[in-house]
Amino acid sequence: MNATLVALAAIFSQLSLLAFGGGNTILPEMQRQVVEVHHWMPASEFSALFALAQAAPGPNMMVVTLVGWHVAGWAGMLVTSIAKFGPSSLVTIAALHAWDRFKDRPWRRIAQKGLVPVTAGLVAASAVLIARASDPSWIAWVITGVCAVLAFRTKIHPLWLLGAGSLIGLMGFGQ
Repeated sequence: MNATLVALAAIFSQLSLLAFGGGNTILPEMQRQVVEVHHWMPASEFSALFALAQAAPGPNMMVVTLVGWHVAGWAGMLVTSIAKFGPSSLVTIAALHAWDRFKDRPWRRIAQKGLVPVTAGLVAASAVLIARASDPSWIAWVITGVCAVLAFRTKIHPLWLLGAGSLIGLMGFGQ
C-alpha cells in the first residue's frame, strides 16, 4: 500500500476524533500536518483549498477531500474522506445514544457549558491560521478584519462579502 495513503489515513482519522465542536476546529492541526510536517503543499495553497471548499456548496469540511485529491488523486480523496468522516460518525452515534440516556443528569449541562468556550477558541485559532496563510500584506489584513467585523455584526450574507473581497483583489489591492 502507498505510504502517502497510509499517512493520509492516519492523519485524517486522528483529526476526525479531534474535531470536537465542528470541523473547522481541526484546521490548525490539519494545516500543520499537511504543510509543515509532510510538506505536501505550501500554506498559501492550503488556504486556497480551504477558501474553495468554503465557497462550494456542500459540507464545510470539503477541504479534507480537496487535500486528499491534491496529495494523492482519486485514492487520496477517497482515503481522506473516509478517514475524516468515518471514525467521528461512529463516535457521534455512540455519544448521542449515551447523551440521550443521561439527559436529566446535572453533569451534562455543566459539560455543555464548558465545551462552548473550548469550541469557540478552536474556531478562532482556525480563523487566525487561515488569515495568516492567505493575507500577505497589511491591506489584506485590513480587508479580512473588516469582513470579519461585518460578518459578525451585520446580517450581510457571506457571499456578498466574498464577492466584495474578490472585487477588491481584482482592483489590485491586497497584493
